[in-house]
Amino acid sequence: MAIERTFSIIKPDAVRRNLIGKILTKFEDGGLRPIALKKIQMTRAQAEGFYSVHKDRPFYGELVDQMIASPVIIQVLEGEGAILRNREIMGATNPANAAEGTIRKEFALSMGENSVHGSDAPETAAEEIRFFFSDDELVG
Repeated sequence: MAIERTFSIIKPDAVRRNLIGKILTKFEDGGLRPIALKKIQMTRAQAEGFYSVHKDRPFYGELVDQMIASPVIIQVLEGEGAILRNREIMGATNPANAAEGTIRKEFALSMGENSVHGSDAPETAAEEIRFFFSDDELVG
């Protein structure tokens, strides 16, 4: 597999519960390394823009509200097959369906507060990385 980069968010529910280190450890133990990482308070405009693909879905407003409720950790992860590997480490969106040992199985509170976000395809990863990071911030 090729070395890839993917985008990841540790969501407000996990940041509030001080799970940042535990989640980062899962990524690192899974073969991914952060090459860019920062803690931000997402603005409403950022959250609306980032999640605009879901604009017409009934959960959009709640999602935006959750993402601006408190700080998040945004990061770029790098490794072999990083996009798929990240999704395996995160687990299914619905924590009830997530495999044992995954982030969402261990830490998610609900389907809405599922602790992490990760890109789902190379094109999405590139777009999401560019949304929050400049090239000179990627220091892998």
